[in-house]
Amino acid sequence: MLGLFLGTVPTAAQADPDPNLTITQVTLDRTSVAVSGLNTYPINVTVKGGYRSSVPDDTIVLNVILKRTGGTGGRGDIVSADLKLTGGTFANGTWTGRLNVASTANGTFKVTGVMTGPYGGPDPGTPFDPTPYAGQTITVKGTNQPKITAAVNPRIVPFGKPYTITWAVTNTATGKPYGTRIPIGLGVDTPCAEGGSPMYKTGTNGVITKAYTANDAGALNCAHLYTDPYYIVGQWLFPARPTVIAAVPSKASAKVGTIVPVNGSVANMIGSCPIQLQRLYGRTQWRTVSSGTVRQSGRFTLNAQPSYRGLIPYRAYFPACQPYVAAVSKTFTIRGF
Repeated sequence: MLGLFLGTVPTAAQADPDPNLTITQVTLDRTSVAVSGLNTYPINVTVKGGYRSSVPDDTIVLNVILKRTGGTGGRGDIVSADLKLTGGTFANGTWTGRLNVASTANGTFKVTGVMTGPYGGPDPGTPFDPTPYAGQTITVKGTNQPKITAAVNPRIVPFGKPYTITWAVTNTATGKPYGTRIPIGLGVDTPCAEGGSPMYKTGTNGVITKAYTANDAGALNCAHLYTDPYYIVGQWLFPARPTVIAAVPSKASAKVGTIVPVNGSVANMIGSCPIQLQRLYGRTQWRTVSSGTVRQSGRFTLNAQPSYRGLIPYRAYFPACQPYVAAVSKTFTIRGF
């Protein structure tokens, strides 16, 4: 599969904890659970604390954050669903709800904080950081964990052309599908970073093929399996794009030891990527003799330096740089004299 896999979804800029929130106690009704496959195990969560506000609003919800302390699951943290005020007063009350534990949380997790929800909010604005709280630890035994793979067609997507991605959900323990239709979020660009991807369903073989527009290839593409309020497992990628590279020396010949600028370009370049000038040694061995960076404009300049008399073959080499595939320019020569 070509494309970039991101182990963690991009996150918003961090802020300080909500100054109005005070936490006195966080309680989980389980210290260990076993979860298999696509199932989730609901743990009851109780938070006691208060929210200071000149205009109390009992619609405020809380989310408990747990960070991984051990194990080999696919997530670094898990988050409770929105906890609602169910007892006491707004300033001194009790919030309750569920923590939905997925099999991909295999390992141990510790309560590290509580944040003002809903998870991912407020919107618009930057979410508050969790208010720190050192709480209970839970152990999760996750088996038959789901995995998402992706196959892009065409494998390298030409500029200006549509494409498809076949997403497949399989059981990592068996390598086979679960035999049921699975709700899956398929997003492009912003939803891949912030959530809210449109929902679809796979076939009973765990596979779904989605068509994308030419513009979608330049953005982040993603697939997620969700539980409230986080993803169980996800896959992110930029479809691979072709690299069209050209390079021309500023002089066709130069005195031995003289630096000769080599100017070139990479078509449809977005961002910056490394670029190398290579010289042919012997009949088949190319070695890097100069390095640089492709500018935002797609242009680059490298330096050749003829080391002997006669025709010396060179080429520009573009290493794979997401989402562009590796490529070389046509070979050119500089005559040393």
